[in-house]
Amino acid sequence: MTGRRTTDGPPGPALPRTRYWFDSVIARGTPVLIGWLTLVCLAVVVPASMALVWADRRVPRTWSGQLVAVWATVGQTLKIGGAVGSPLYILISVLLALVALLFVSTLVGLITNGLNDKVLALRRGRSTVLEERHTVLLGWSEQVFPIVSELVAANSNRRRAVVAILGPKDKAEMEDEIALAVGRLGRTRLICRSGVTTDPAVVALVGPETARAVLVLTHGGEDGDAQVVKTLLALEAAVRRRGRPEVVAAVRDGRHHRAAQLAAGPRGRVLNVEDVTARLIAQTSRQPGLSLVHQELLDFEGDEFYTVREPALTGHAFGRLLLAYATSSVVGIVPEGGGVELNPAQDRILGAGDRILLVTGDDDTAVLADGPLPVDEEAITAPGGSAPPAERFLVLGWNRRAPLIIDQLEPCVPEGSELVVMASGEEALRNAGRCARSRTGRMRITLHDGDITDPRDLDALDVPSFDRAVVLGYDAADDADRTAPGALTGDDRTLVTLLHLRALQEASGRELAVVTEMADDRNRLLAPAREGSDFVVGGRLISLLMTQIAENRHLADVFDALFSAEGDSLHLKPASHYVLPGREVTFATVVESGRRQGHSVLGYRLYGDARHGPAYGVHINPDKQERVRFGAQDSVIVLAREPVARAASAAPSLSEALPGALPEPPPGSRAGGDSKTTGAP
Repeated sequence: MTGRRTTDGPPGPALPRTRYWFDSVIARGTPVLIGWLTLVCLAVVVPASMALVWADRRVPRTWSGQLVAVWATVGQTLKIGGAVGSPLYILISVLLALVALLFVSTLVGLITNGLNDKVLALRRGRSTVLEERHTVLLGWSEQVFPIVSELVAANSNRRRAVVAILGPKDKAEMEDEIALAVGRLGRTRLICRSGVTTDPAVVALVGPETARAVLVLTHGGEDGDAQVVKTLLALEAAVRRRGRPEVVAAVRDGRHHRAAQLAAGPRGRVLNVEDVTARLIAQTSRQPGLSLVHQELLDFEGDEFYTVREPALTGHAFGRLLLAYATSSVVGIVPEGGGVELNPAQDRILGAGDRILLVTGDDDTAVLADGPLPVDEEAITAPGGSAPPAERFLVLGWNRRAPLIIDQLEPCVPEGSELVVMASGEEALRNAGRCARSRTGRMRITLHDGDITDPRDLDALDVPSFDRAVVLGYDAADDADRTAPGALTGDDRTLVTLLHLRALQEASGRELAVVTEMADDRNRLLAPAREGSDFVVGGRLISLLMTQIAENRHLADVFDALFSAEGDSLHLKPASHYVLPGREVTFATVVESGRRQGHSVLGYRLYGDARHGPAYGVHINPDKQERVRFGAQDSVIVLAREPVARAASAAPSLSEALPGALPEPPPGSRAGGDSKTTGAP
């Protein structure tokens, strides 16, 4: 029996037992805690006071004197006075000291709790923003980062610029994510508030009624567009009869566009992500590098669109305006009565109330040239009259934007061209087949059932035989149907497809012009494609458009033309159509040659620099006195009207995407209301 323990187990270490005892004391409530604190305090203060008294050289000699000295020290330490005298006097003085201590402690506690509550409220982002002329962002998505980045660039020369964000995340979390993604904000001050964007009382926290612009961000998920509509309704309720800020929003599904536009009101502008993305993909598929040109013009880095009033040029024809500036590129006229004429007729006279639309570095860099700009007449050429040969297009994948892309592409391709679609999935094949059967135009469409990530299916297509290819991303609904284990979805499928395309190009020795659609801009950096390739990221593109319109509402007119299959829009045309190849000429010579063809020239792209960032050979608004030598593969960036054989089919225009925001074009206008300006008109 020796050595046998009578307890349930061995005694635990002292530290865990002490912690358990302390937790038990705390759990018994405030009275017990106060009692224990009092005992501990006395156990420390009384011995320490006795030590102080006895260590003093002037210590009283009698025990009573020493006790009085100890009492006085204890009283001073505990802030209860330590008065001496009759017992009644001591008792009353102690009671008064305790009452004073209670009131002071309560006051300190109230102040501390109030400050803590205020700090917590600020950290939760629930206080009201009292700013004016600030920019408000409602919602939280991947759009936040490019929009904030562009606003920081736009506000670089503006004092006291403020961006207020209302999102469903914690305030500190939003601030940390923006700081990590955007970096330094320069002169722009960021204010984050936390809450739902569909509650008018919460929306009012960011002061939308005094804002210069309100941007409603897109949302992911099946109910994303519904959230945009509800946010627009909440915004209208929050600012009703108190202000009318400029409102810019976007929806992902074109079917919800009209509802969102009605919710945004007459001053609101709602962009259709699918429509804008489809237009740029269609244009870029025929003109490699065009997405880079749009990127240069839509962001706030480098040169942008501005409008200026120039009395010295009143009464001059538009053709003469093209060479009036040495460091700015004239591209249109903003009539006094409203609207924008992008690349109007050469004999269009600038009226006294009209403004000039141009591309320049800033609103103060539009300065008239000192004299005539040098033009080399002998270097000017004209394009050949032969019809372009038929082309073969390859579309890999299928989504809701594919029919819109074909609508935009079909009227502009050479007669006899062919478009081959490879897609997988029952729903995608059915929709692609319906689209192919409905076409009776100038482009023959054929359909192949295959997996775009399977190299065997791609080999069967003979990919190197095509002139151009478009890799489309599948929609979330299509990904939901792909339930097979290990099936790739979203941008992962796109990245794998690009890997196979690169392998096929390397094996054949033939480079294929590929336009890639992606959902996440971060995946673009991972793409196995050559530098300077064309990538269209719908979310980023819409973010740039929304920011530009928020800074200047007149930009919607320009975007209507830039992303349209009809009218005057951006094109990359062979430099040999304007000047002799291999001959050094001034850029003014290129502009003059474009003028004679009815084109507004605003830059060029050098093929030799197409793989070197950050511009990838794109030069926007160079000095017209600058000399350049073009090769056979170099291009000139122009605003021109693309000749088409018939009108484009059912794709809606951006004017329909922005009802009420685009005024009717003036009589005789060629562009029909097209403009982009970052300077306020």
